[in-house]
Amino acid sequence: MTGRAKTASAVLFDVDGTLVDSNYLHVHAWYRAFEDAGHPVEAWRIHRSIGMDGTTLVNTLAGQAGAAVCEQAKDLHSRYYKELAPLLKRLPGAQELLEAVHKLDIRVVLATSAPEEELSVLREVLDCDQLVSAVTSSKDVDTAKPEPDIIEIALERAGVPASHAVFLGDTVWDMEACRRAGVDSIGVLSGGVSRSELEKAGAQRVFEHPLELCQHLDDTSIAALANIVGAR
Repeated sequence: MTGRAKTASAVLFDVDGTLVDSNYLHVHAWYRAFEDAGHPVEAWRIHRSIGMDGTTLVNTLAGQAGAAVCEQAKDLHSRYYKELAPLLKRLPGAQELLEAVHKLDIRVVLATSAPEEELSVLREVLDCDQLVSAVTSSKDVDTAKPEPDIIEIALERAGVPASHAVFLGDTVWDMEACRRAGVDSIGVLSGGVSRSELEKAGAQRVFEHPLELCQHLDDTSIAALANIVGAR
């Protein structure tokens, strides 16, 4: 830096389906949960709802079955997903991307609404806590994506305004939450949502996975954040 006052910026990262290959494990866990709760739901419908706030997802897919069924489904999902945890893996380039952002002196924020127990497992899989400046979880908000609350909490914890942040996510619910919060967003296809849907929902750019984004970082709004903080 050459005499400019340093200004903080941040990249807010969704985790499930964005940094960790977990979305289809969630689909499987929800599929079993709804089946065992007595309200079967087709897997494709579940996948279309992944990324929503958990309560919103259950109410959307099984609300007509009543509160008891919904609560049972949520409890069963947590149990079945925990059983699948050994299958979780980082997506290609996830760690490299976090390291690249950190090297640019941009704050790395895990802006997820995952429950604390799930988040703990995800962080073990990522193995990057030394790079992370702030974290959110489901306990921080009453209703998560597509509501903007989790994004706003993440901005507050990072200590940056919306104009000095970029969000990376994998679902239309991520992009919708960012649009409502006034944060630029980038999408990845690793959650199983199409490029056109992510772009329609508000993603500025869409990449196959974190590795492709990392390889093209200089051509994205994340590079502009580096200019804000004077890292270039």
